[in-house]
Order: sequence, then structure tokens, then C-alpha cells
Amino acid sequence: MSTTEQRRTAARGADPLPTRPAAARLLGVRRTFGPVVAVDGIDLDIPMGSVLGLLGPNGSGKTTLMRMLLGLVRPSDGTVELLGRSVPDRAAEVLPHVGAMIGGPAFHPHLTGRANLLRVAASEPLLDTPRVPGAVETTLRRVGLADAADRRFRDYSLGMQQRLGLAVPLLVRRRLVVLDEPTNGLDPAGTRDVRRLVAEMNAAGATVVVSSHLLGEIEATCSHVAVLQAGRLVAMGGLRTLLDAAGGALEVTTPDVEHAVRTLQGAGIDAEAGSGRVQVAPGPPPPAVVSMLVHAGVAVHEVTRPAARLEELFARLTGAGPA
Repeated sequence: MSTTEQRRTAARGADPLPTRPAAARLLGVRRTFGPVVAVDGIDLDIPMGSVLGLLGPNGSGKTTLMRMLLGLVRPSDGTVELLGRSVPDRAAEVLPHVGAMIGGPAFHPHLTGRANLLRVAASEPLLDTPRVPGAVETTLRRVGLADAADRRFRDYSLGMQQRLGLAVPLLVRRRLVVLDEPTNGLDPAGTRDVRRLVAEMNAAGATVVVSSHLLGEIEATCSHVAVLQAGRLVAMGGLRTLLDAAGGALEVTTPDVEHAVRTLQGAGIDAEAGSGRVQVAPGPPPPAVVSMLVHAGVAVHEVTRPAARLEELFARLTGAGPA
């Protein structure tokens, strides 16, 4: 039996992967390289079925964290679980269900795109040999390389190389996909294609972890975000929840502006009068503000809080612009 066949048999014969709320879990994870602390005591649960955007300035530990998730780097301290299995010790049991592109695509420069992808597909534990050619052709079409499949990899543009790298996790249905800067080198059309592919993988049941310098794309694509700064996790949660919490002043629309301002200031809440509305400084929860005003006899017509944009939140958490 060949090595590939052995891997396929092992993948099919392993214990069923447990269904858990977290697709991946890091507990107290720390990783050092000599005197350099790349990841420093991170606790992180990646919700099953989410699209998690991993953000942080250059050198914040994003790629190191992704490599530890995949068992490519062993933590100096702490534990990593991937699909309910300890990594790297039991990584072989789950890696067939995981697709990844870390650190840019690596292919044979003298082979065509099709030939490179055929070589990769032939080693896929979950892909039977008779299905390999069809899977390759379907995937080349999905990533927009069908017309360039017979060109050598060395003649591909950076964007085309990136597309071929994205083809690898698409060869079979995955439970988890990890993508490090998947839009690197892509034009706007290619960036939209990545957004579409991430959505398709997620709709098919995959949890997706993606890092990107394009905060607008993360905001448009992801359900959750985790922000790293100097190797530490500084924020994690649902994207909309984080943006709402980081929003500006609460705006209360009321015909009783002066009465509302007096009521709130009397309770020690910073409030300013506007035209037909009151601005309430961040702090008190909206339900508490509304309850206080209503009990004071103020007619409340509408309460809104403009959500922050991801770029604003990122800058606030890291003290940096997009990186």
C-alpha cells in the first residue's frame, strides 16, 4: 500500500471528529524564538462555523499563531486543539479535514498550474484517485485559472500564483480553512473572488480563519475578529458586537431635549443638547438611558448609536493604522 493510500485509510478509519462549539482552541499559548516572544499567553476559541478575521500590525504574531494551529510550530507553553484533537501530537487525525495557505503558495516553477495541482490532489487523503482529474478541473475554474492552466507556474503573475495557492484548500470539502493574506497580489476583481470563495466555503460548512491587511475586506467578509498586538490578544468577539460597542455617542431623538439633558446630567451622565436630539457620551447602556428618560416623563422617539468602522477600532486597539 502506498503512503498516500495509507493516509487515506487512516483518515477514513479514525474516530469520528467530535462536534464542539469551538473549531479550534488555544489555552495559555506562548511561543518564543530565542529572546523574542512572538505569541504571549493567548486564550482563544474560534467558534465553529464562523469566519474569523485575524488582525494585527506586522510582527504581532498572526502567522506564528496560524502555524501553531496547524501543528507547524509547537508552542513553548500552553495547549492547542484543532477540531477537538491536541495539536501537534494528534494533528494527523484532523489535518485531512483542514485546508491552508500560509506564507504564500509554493509550487514547482517548471510545471504548469494544472500539473502542480494534480500533484497536490494526488496526495489528498480524502480524494479518491479516480476523482482527482475532475476535482482539479473544477477547482481551476472556481479560482479563475481554467484558461491559464497549461502555463508554467514560473510564468504566472503574483495574483495568478495566489489563485493557484487558494485552489489547494478547495480541492475537497474542509471543516476548517486557514488563509494567511489570501488577497496578496490580487487586483480588485481577484479580491472579490476571494470574498466569494470564503463565503462559499463557509456556506458549505467550513470554519474559515483569514488574516488580511485589507480591513475593509475583513469587515465585509468576517463574522468574528481577533486582534493581536505585540503577541497578545487585545480583542476577540463578534464583529458587529465589537463595532457597536466601539461606536460613538448615543443619540436620543426627543421633543423634550432640555428636560432630557437635565435628567441625564442630574444622574451624572454626560449629555449635550442638539437639534431635536440629545447626545449621550459612551458609557451607560442604551436600555438604562431609555428607562431613566421614560420614568422622568421624557418622550423618546428613537435611540441610535453609529457603529465604528473596523479601521477605527483597529487603530484604537493597536495604536496603529492598517498593517
